[in-house]
Amino acid sequence: VITIGGLVAAILIVAVSLLAARLAAGAIRRIRGRVDTDAAPSIYIFEKLSTYGLVIFGIIAAFSTLGLDLSSFTLFAGALGVGLGFGMQGIVKEFISGLVLLFDKLIRIGDYIELQTGERGVVAEIGPRATRIRNNDDLDVLIPNSRLIEQPVTNWTHQNGARRMHIPFRVAYGVDKEKVREAVLRAAHAVPFTLKDTSVRKTQVWLIGFGESGLSFELVVWPALEAVKRPNATHAAYTWAIEDALRNGG
Repeated sequence: VITIGGLVAAILIVAVSLLAARLAAGAIRRIRGRVDTDAAPSIYIFEKLSTYGLVIFGIIAAFSTLGLDLSSFTLFAGALGVGLGFGMQGIVKEFISGLVLLFDKLIRIGDYIELQTGERGVVAEIGPRATRIRNNDDLDVLIPNSRLIEQPVTNWTHQNGARRMHIPFRVAYGVDKEKVREAVLRAAHAVPFTLKDTSVRKTQVWLIGFGESGLSFELVVWPALEAVKRPNATHAAYTWAIEDALRNGG
């Protein structure tokens, strides 16, 4: 028999569990903000599991306080599941997809990703229904979790701290190609976020074709991680530097 006291106690238990989950998430989030980027994804997984666990524990405790035998709901839950299956399958699908993303670690908090449909930005949160990415205009874009599993996603910052960029430019016919290459290489290395050359990663200038009005070149350069996360601004910075170098070189 469900009593008024039991109902009130159950409501309080659920409310306390929700509050505890919120406080725990806030505390863990603050800790995550103070640690290095390598440990942050693991702490984020712990944050989500703790939040989900506290809420589920509160719901189970509330049913127990009401004096309800959860095993007696098995048949009812099965029948209800058939009725609600079609309506809930989308929510369950996104929730499971979110858990897969958390444990798979191919997409982690702080990664810069790009979808085939053009959305791109830094992964800010992997929620139970959608993943929130923040683009370079400081706008939040919500992506259903299943899209990140079922469709191709480009992760610009997965594992490695750098990505190669191609900056096209063109100069008139008749110029000295070696002078063009030297001037553009100096300009690229002068950009603050250009990584130093190694045996594997080298800044280069390629002659890639013949246009209607001049020779087509590409600057091939390796910017640092933070610059990779701002591809438009980085592309603009290199283009600016190239124009300055060509103009100053006559």
